[in-house]
Order: sequence, then structure tokens, then C-alpha cells
Amino acid sequence: MKVILNQDVQNLGEIGDVKEVADGYARNYLLPRGYAVAHNSKNVSLFEKRKAEIEAIKEQKKKSSASLKEKLEAEELALLMPAGANGKLYGAVTNATIADELLKKGIEVDRKKIEVPGKAIKSTGNYKIIVHLYDKEEAIVKVAVAGHEVKAETKESSEDQPRKQRVKRTRAEHAEPATEEEQAAAFEAAINAGRMN
Repeated sequence: MKVILNQDVQNLGEIGDVKEVADGYARNYLLPRGYAVAHNSKNVSLFEKRKAEIEAIKEQKKKSSASLKEKLEAEELALLMPAGANGKLYGAVTNATIADELLKKGIEVDRKKIEVPGKAIKSTGNYKIIVHLYDKEEAIVKVAVAGHEVKAETKESSEDQPRKQRVKRTRAEHAEPATEEEQAAAFEAAINAGRMN
């Protein structure tokens, strides 16, 4: 089915574009939400009248994309992440992480437009992140990922004791003393078990 986009639709096109889409996609998603209108002579003439307005919108997007590109390429992000001694991160740096860091610097970018090498960064180092902007325009953001080593907390006193002693002591500390009734019931059960054998 042929449609004219009434607004920008991600991964499809932008306002004023004529697109051929599946009938179900048009009927169930694009048309009911007002993202597109059917391609017919009436709608074509309406969009012809709006042509200057649509071109002005596209020109504005190009200008804002160019200024955003300048801002992004001027930024260098430094991330400090928990990591092991070998530089391998505990966790990963994803497009959401980059979007959050950019937001802290006052630059708002949709995380879906951020392309991280290999979908996620899993070790320390310097990286170049691609941010997709308007009309195939891209910005390169430099990211330096540093790691801080995380050590497990241990108690010196417990390290000095053999493991079996620590386990026995822990079990004994957590065991509740049996009441007299429980001891009597256990004794009686042991006697009855002996008679049956």
C-alpha cells in the first residue's frame, strides 16, 4: 500500500515522503495513529500545498543536526567503571550509558541513535562512538573508559582459621537449643526405632 508520511517515522522516512508499505502495517499502525495518510489525489494535492512548510522543517533539522554534531565532536567522555586487574569491566558500557553521560553534559541524544562498537564496551580503553544524526549525518564521540579495581571484603580473623572450623562454628552459632520436650521426643523416637530393628 502506498502512503504519504504525515510525520517522521523511525526506520521508514520523514514527513512528506511517499512510501510503499505492507497493507497490515499501514492499516494497523501508520493510518490509525496519524503517522501517514493514504496516497490518493486528494492527499497528494494537500501535501503539494504544504511543500514549502515541509522543506522549511527539513532545513531546520539539518541546521540543528549540524550544531549537534559540533557539540558532540567537541566532547570527550571519561567513564570510570568497576573493573578487574586485567581491565575487564564488571558490567558494560552501552548506548544507554553514553546517552546518560551526554545528558549530564547538557546534550540530549536518543540512545537508539548511538552506536557502540560490538553493542557494548566490556574492557577499559579509548573508543570512538558513532551518533547517527539527521539524513545520514554522523558524529564521532571520543570515550575513554577507565577502571577502578573492586576488591572483595574479607576479615583477617576468618582467614587465619581453617575452613572446617569456621563452618562448624557458624552452624553451632545458628543452631537453637532444643527444649526439654523436643529432647524427650527425640529420645523416644530413637528408642522406638531401635525396637523396630
